Amino acid sequence: MKKENNILKWFNNELSNQELEDLKQTENLDVLEKIKHYSAQMEAPKVDAQKALAAFKQKQHTKSTPKVISLNFKTFFKVAAMLVVMLGASYFAFFNDTKTFTTQIAETETLILPDNSEVILNAKSKLTYNKKTWDDKRDLELEGEAFFKVSKGQKFTVTTDAGVVQVLGTQFNVKERDNYFEVNCFEGLVSVTYNNQTVKLKKGKGYKVVDGIIELTESNTIKAPSWLQDESSFTKIALKQVIAELELQYKVKINFENIDDSQLFTGTFTHSNLNTALQSVTIPLKISYKIEKNIVTFYKYEEN
Repeated sequence: MKKENNILKWFNNELSNQELEDLKQTENLDVLEKIKHYSAQMEAPKVDAQKALAAFKQKQHTKSTPKVISLNFKTFFKVAAMLVVMLGASYFAFFNDTKTFTTQIAETETLILPDNSEVILNAKSKLTYNKKTWDDKRDLELEGEAFFKVSKGQKFTVTTDAGVVQVLGTQFNVKERDNYFEVNCFEGLVSVTYNNQTVKLKKGKGYKVVDGIIELTESNTIKAPSWLQDESSFTKIALKQVIAELELQYKVKINFENIDDSQLFTGTFTHSNLNTALQSVTIPLKISYKIEKNIVTFYKYEEN
């Protein structure tokens, strides 16, 4: 214990001459000198207690709070909408195989269906079917007018806004316009359903609904609809329906002044010449007409 006390006194320069002599006898003073030298270089940091306390309090007040990320609903809905669009596009790309064909004014188009049935679309018409399910169901949707040559096979169905036509293998024409629905059978047997009532048509028979009035027609001489020969034929049809057909076959707008558009017309007009077509309609009805660019006006003779 005395030895340790002498060493501490030596570090603090408190040894007497006798105690120093005793220490030299028991310790290596060279080693102790080195320890003393390096110890002197290691100065303890001076701390200002007041400043340290103030800094601690300030740190407590400025303690960082966790960030709260608000949910941006606009961004959320945009992402959701994009996902819906992508899913919808994927569905149509991989699962939906709908084929759609359209014709414009004064245009016709011939189509060959997957079963080699033939369809000819008249002007301003639209035909739709699903190629993926065609082998199981030969179903089509029609807007406008089309002539069908159906290959034999499973039931063949044409659906329009006005009625439904079903066949097994035959040739027929379907026309569906505003307030006008007509089906004519040219070969085989056709089943027509209108307002939940079904009628079967044999070759040469027709079914017509104009403004809700049903009429059965018959013609044993016609082998195909006249529009396939670039003509439109009518039998006791209101002038307004004839005018509508003229507008579909020619790029014109037809107005009429003091003309009864409910009067009946029987006749034919060509699709190849506008003046000839207009004369074919107006002369039998004693009507005049004038053409200004793509506007045609019907009026009575006495107003000429």
